[in-house]
Amino acid sequence: MPRLPSRPRSSAALALALGPALALAGCGSDALMSAESLDPPPDTYDPSDGFPAGGTGTGTGGNTGMDAGDDGSPPPPPADGTWDWRDSIIYFVFVDRFENGDLSNDAPHGAPVLEPADWHGGDWQGVIDRIEGGYFNELGVNTLWVTVPMDNTSSSGLGVSDSYEYTAYHGYWPADLEAPEEHFGNLAKLQELVMVAHDHDLKVIFDYAMNHVHEDSPVYAEHSTWFWPNDNGAGGNCVCGSGCSWDGDEGKRCWFTSYLPDFDFTNPEARQFSVDNAVWWAEQTGADGFRLDAVKHIEDAWLLDIRSRAVADLDRYDGEGELVQRFYMVGETFTGDQTQIAYYVNDQMLDGQFDFPLRTQLVEKVLMRQGAMSDLAGFMDANDDYYWSGAVMSTFIGNHDLPRVIHYAQDVPLANGDPWWNDPDDLGWNSPPGLPAGTSAFERVAVGFGVIMTTPGAPLVYYGDEIGLAGAGDPDNRRPMDWNTGGYSAGQQLLRDRLTRLTAIRAAHPALRYGSRSTVSSDYDTLAYVMELAVGDPELDEEVYVAINRGDAASDVGGLPDGSYLDELSEEMVDVSGGSVSVPARGMRVLVTP
Repeated sequence: MPRLPSRPRSSAALALALGPALALAGCGSDALMSAESLDPPPDTYDPSDGFPAGGTGTGTGGNTGMDAGDDGSPPPPPADGTWDWRDSIIYFVFVDRFENGDLSNDAPHGAPVLEPADWHGGDWQGVIDRIEGGYFNELGVNTLWVTVPMDNTSSSGLGVSDSYEYTAYHGYWPADLEAPEEHFGNLAKLQELVMVAHDHDLKVIFDYAMNHVHEDSPVYAEHSTWFWPNDNGAGGNCVCGSGCSWDGDEGKRCWFTSYLPDFDFTNPEARQFSVDNAVWWAEQTGADGFRLDAVKHIEDAWLLDIRSRAVADLDRYDGEGELVQRFYMVGETFTGDQTQIAYYVNDQMLDGQFDFPLRTQLVEKVLMRQGAMSDLAGFMDANDDYYWSGAVMSTFIGNHDLPRVIHYAQDVPLANGDPWWNDPDDLGWNSPPGLPAGTSAFERVAVGFGVIMTTPGAPLVYYGDEIGLAGAGDPDNRRPMDWNTGGYSAGQQLLRDRLTRLTAIRAAHPALRYGSRSTVSSDYDTLAYVMELAVGDPELDEEVYVAINRGDAASDVGGLPDGSYLDELSEEMVDVSGGSVSVPARGMRVLVTP
């Protein structure tokens, strides 16, 4: 595997860096193998074969494949030929709303489900078409997070917090756990998606929903004792937020709704079935990892077992038995509580989780301009070392369970000052918001992306956020992807261009992926930090300075060493004099020594 160049000297050199950087995403799928090769291989799978025999582990973990330093420092850069998930830039493909590549599997539910909550026709063929068309490579992402692949119910159901009927277009109401979602395609098509992605130097992680099934599920009908009863023990139901709490012990047995029976993973048979099912999906498709849903609602034993099985069956090795790719597992714990998130991030459970606390701070400080950037600096200083030193947290600003990020960044945010605002007035149903006028909101979102593209972690792009796709609460935050590139506003084009530049910069500079971050200055509207990598390798060692100005007028940002720098974002040479550099309104600079 080629090693990334450091400090490209010009825009031409940066462009040259992209080839090796994107190649890094693939590792050459033919050269990789799991601990036990796919059996049968993806293109010969016979559905009548069923699930592989065998059970789950006993709850012991495995090695991380990415050893941290003895002093708790981050792991060193990867060896040649080894994939490191810190190199990942993730793109969340919400399949039903992304691209319709096969009209033959379109089957909307219809009444009483209204169009925003119905199936829209997106499918795996549509994703394949966009892979082959070069969309993801051009954007600079190298990992696709794809919605839940298993077959969901064909029924509709009431939403959790409103009176509207929804379908299972999102994938979180699984029914037949042994079959693919027919609205998306068949198993052969899913296998093709993974293989085509690998051919285009893209990793693929599947969303896996292990907490519950839909009441239509044969698993529930045949094994009801594998599920908690919908009974709170006091004469009431155990629906989360109703008869039972969302949190604590009750949160591990409550039903999300009355039609979603909750797995009881204290039952060894239920846990073994579920873990076997997850491993089977990965083995049959060649997927590279999982995004694990609703982690705080799961018994620890399930997470310990899936890690044990991943180490045994899903991690990939070269011909000499050396680990070259860890099976990545990133969890979703929908909370701002760092302690709760950190609990699950260790060498025996999850490689990382989505960093909701950081997202909250970025939305507050950068997008909504609430509080001081110095407060953001203080949070980041503490957050940098909060999690396990081997963690690969996924950083993000946009999320499919919250309104679209562009609306937090408006001159007058729709969020009423709340970064967790979730459209309590049902704007998405009654008065869907449009795109903000002008470019200011898009510039702020670009700065938000700029932070996560220049700091540790595996940054995430929620589909459509690269063009500031509009949308209030669920399901309006899941509008169909806008492919009318000729009709993009100036703000949309600006945002997409800047994000594309940022992904290229991240790919070209090892310090942004493997380095340590230190704040060098901050005040009310500005922040500057340095990403430093010092491992004694001249091809890797470097310092990258990032200067941010969230204000609506140009401002000097201080704390920087004097000298002449290449601003990778503007592709211009700039001088730092007296320790400061001018940064445009709602802008940033990424400075390297030429």
